[in-house]
Amino acid sequence: MKPLVLLLSALLGAAQLSAQVDRITGKAFATRSEVIARNGMVCTSHPLASQIGLDVLKAGGNAVDAAIAANAALGLMEPTGCGLGGDLFAIVYEAKTGRLHGLNASGRSPLGLSLEALKAELAKLGSKTIPPHGMLPISVPGAADGWFQLHGKFGKLPMRDLLAPTIRYAEEGHPVSELIAYYWERSVPVLSKQPGAFKETFTIDGRAPRKGEIFKNPDLARTLRLLGEKGRDAFYKGEIADKIDAFMRNSGGWLRKVDFEKHTSTWVDPVSTTYRGVEVFELPPNSQGIAALQALNILEPYDLRALGFNHPQALHLMIEAKKLAFEDRAKFYADPAMARIPLQDLISKAYAAERRKLLDEKRASKRLDAGNPALRDGDTIYLCTADKDGNMVSLIQSNYRGMGSGVVVPGLGFGFQDRGEMFTFEDGHANIYAPGKRPFQTIIPAFAKRDGKPWLAFGVMGGAMQPQGHTQIIHNLVDFGMGLQEAGDAARWQHLGSSEPTGEKMTDGGYVEVESGIPWESVRELMKRGHQVRVGFGGFGGYQAIMRDHQLGVWVGASEGRKDGQAVGY
Repeated sequence: MKPLVLLLSALLGAAQLSAQVDRITGKAFATRSEVIARNGMVCTSHPLASQIGLDVLKAGGNAVDAAIAANAALGLMEPTGCGLGGDLFAIVYEAKTGRLHGLNASGRSPLGLSLEALKAELAKLGSKTIPPHGMLPISVPGAADGWFQLHGKFGKLPMRDLLAPTIRYAEEGHPVSELIAYYWERSVPVLSKQPGAFKETFTIDGRAPRKGEIFKNPDLARTLRLLGEKGRDAFYKGEIADKIDAFMRNSGGWLRKVDFEKHTSTWVDPVSTTYRGVEVFELPPNSQGIAALQALNILEPYDLRALGFNHPQALHLMIEAKKLAFEDRAKFYADPAMARIPLQDLISKAYAAERRKLLDEKRASKRLDAGNPALRDGDTIYLCTADKDGNMVSLIQSNYRGMGSGVVVPGLGFGFQDRGEMFTFEDGHANIYAPGKRPFQTIIPAFAKRDGKPWLAFGVMGGAMQPQGHTQIIHNLVDFGMGLQEAGDAARWQHLGSSEPTGEKMTDGGYVEVESGIPWESVRELMKRGHQVRVGFGGFGGYQAIMRDHQLGVWVGASEGRKDGQAVGY
């Protein structure tokens, strides 16, 4: 069967087999109505985590307290996407000052692993790139420090109270949800082979827990209790750091206690652009958030509203803008402490106008280069929370690839991320490996203001899909007038095959994956413009969002149907 016929058959088959409901209100594709509440809102990718966050709000905690408690729960309940061995980024809107605060709680590469030593280790493996599993991609976990940084600056309730619900679930067990069970099962055969206690920690009789099966993690309970009692230093200077150091020395790893002792998170100012009067905020590199800002700048002059949602020309323009932004992403996004990043130029309207000249409005581009802005000095979960005082949190946390490196220190209850895989060895590249350096990060929280007022905390987890998802959410809300739940449930696309910060180059234009909800007529027109189009399968991200309706004085929450999540309020 020819590829074109295969694609058509897949699209038609998916449309016939997908669940169909006849909603009497809103868009037909929406999975449910928005959640609306007056006092507070919590949106996460797991219902039990959402309820923990809501309980914290009801107990007098604020949005930051709720976010920490919910994130801790997700580390237990959704280890396929996050955990104490990963990194964290957050944007906090502080109501009493009207300020936005950004937190980069990502870790750095081992101080004792030089570029030459890393290349020698890779040579033993017969590889020229850092593998996704094992010891070599591990960087210092930043999540725990991120919790304590957020709590120290904004928290109200004691940390031990915020961690207590997750400790209880870790000891007594919780039922595993459907999608998480699916990804868990995929990880176990690969990661069980890695050094340490992955199998003892994350399996039941050597296999992944099944949907509805009760999973316990008493080791994680002990680790969280230690953090609640002794604070951040237990992880970075005390007992936990000592255990990690000893395990790494005995198992061929490179992290040492000194890496933990020297770890710091960084408070940063979110950066923004305006899109049709809406101010959209992202965090600066080493994360990829500004790619969404670049794409929005390129697209602003085009009347996408007049074209309409899923119009082939609108899709074409958005895909081509993404390609342009991602070429800059591949070249310039890196640890700003070790690379000169032309940040303000990259997100400027003037630079977008120059890049827009390369956009062919009729044909798909096959090869693009990064721009030349002036250099100046200077698998994941997403959740959001809001409280009765108007504070809002947009938080993302990740192990990078699913359950991470597969390396688990016995007795600690969590696995290490594999974020170091994102480094490149290309001489002169901003993201080249170096000891004590933060690798390029895909995880990005987002925020938006409207009419100068806080409007939206949102995110779409999932690797390179994230800035594409952020862009599509803003388009759905601003250009196409969708509601908050509809904006997340609407069919998505993603372009893959752009140049990457690891050194890969785009060849033959990459390809576009679409969900079955995108009409065949639009897919056919994209093909006529030269796009290679495929039907995607599960790689379109996980969206949560909270919107403030200032006129009615309510919070509006959404959690999409692609995940097991829940939006809850009171």
